[in-house]
Amino acid sequence: MRIGDLYRAGRPVYSFEFFPPKTDEAAQNLFVAAAELKQALAPDFISVTYGAGGSTRSRTLECVTRIQSELGVTAMAHLACMGHTEEEIGGIVRGLMGEGIRNILALRGDPPKDSPAPVNGPLAHATDLITFLKANFAVDIGGACYPEAHPEAISVEDDLRWTREKVDRGARFLITQLFFDNNDYFAFVDRARASGIQAPIVPGIMPITNVVQIERFTKMCGARIPEELRERLNRHREDLPNVMAIGIEHAIIQCRQLLDRGAPGLHFYTLNKSHATRSILAALRRL
Repeated sequence: MRIGDLYRAGRPVYSFEFFPPKTDEAAQNLFVAAAELKQALAPDFISVTYGAGGSTRSRTLECVTRIQSELGVTAMAHLACMGHTEEEIGGIVRGLMGEGIRNILALRGDPPKDSPAPVNGPLAHATDLITFLKANFAVDIGGACYPEAHPEAISVEDDLRWTREKVDRGARFLITQLFFDNNDYFAFVDRARASGIQAPIVPGIMPITNVVQIERFTKMCGARIPEELRERLNRHREDLPNVMAIGIEHAIIQCRQLLDRGAPGLHFYTLNKSHATRSILAALRRL
């Protein structure tokens, strides 16, 4: 199944994102979580991320292959071009296609922390990777977008220009960075439509389960935690069950509003766990 077609079927699309594990034990735990979510919630697709500089390349391939072949769920591989040559990217994509994977989220990515790679060469940016994939492979291509602008963008307008380039070069759908204020998402969608972007723009949802963790994530990606939510979390920051309850409650309200106002689906950043995502989507489907 091509994911771009799912978003054009006229119903909300639900998807889950996992990151590739570093050990065999963690790999088994990921597969258990994916199987639990598949059985309980029947997601439309599951994606697996790609480590900085290709550090988890083999694990990504292993995970997406196993998810699609053993669980029978459409899988999407994230692919980052940072630090790779066209020949290397071609080899990776042929490997994915050889295992039946036909959906790729095209990203620039980041260099490994201990070995920064320069941003240069023919595949320096996500737009370059999209162009390369579109020209050479029969795969469905997705791209990333940033409701609050990419942290490296020189302006909101410049960020939107590059987002439009991704679609113009072949991305059939866009998945947003995590956000916690729906006003940021809807304002971004309005700007995107006004600029000529017609591709589905899918909200990326990260359930909050740990205050320190979400503070670290938002600092890295430039996302904002609304002040009222931040105050609630800070009052209970050492009480993990309460933090999770607050995070799930906020995400349920957020997701309901997104769907009510026409979002094409929801993409959950699961952090390789099933409980929070399962609770949120089960609540949504009870409506």
